Amino acid sequence: MKNSKGQALVEYVLIIALMSILIITLVKVFGGYLKDAITKTSCNIGGYEYVEGKKAGEGSCESKGIDDIFNKDNKEEKESKENQEKDDNKNIKEDE
Repeated sequence: MKNSKGQALVEYVLIIALMSILIITLVKVFGGYLKDAITKTSCNIGGYEYVEGKKAGEGSCESKGIDDIFNKDNKEEKESKENQEKDDNKNIKEDE
C-alpha cells in the first residue's frame, strides 16, 4: 500500500511527459501551416497581399501599393462613367 502513491505519481509524470512530446512534435510538424493560415488572415484584414514562401511558415504580407488601390478605384469609376455614357447615347438615339 505504501508504494501505490509513488506508483501513481510516476504514472502521471509519464503521461505528462508523453503528452509534452506529442504536443511538441505536432507543433513542429504543423506549426508552419498554422503560421501561414494566420498570416493569410492578417494580410486580408490589413489590406495587404499574401505572398507564399518556399516552405510552410515562410509566407509574408506585401503592400498592394497605393497606386494599385487608386487605379482599382479609378477603373471602376471609369467603367461606370462609360456605361452611363452608353446609356445616355441610347436614350438620345431613341428620342430622335
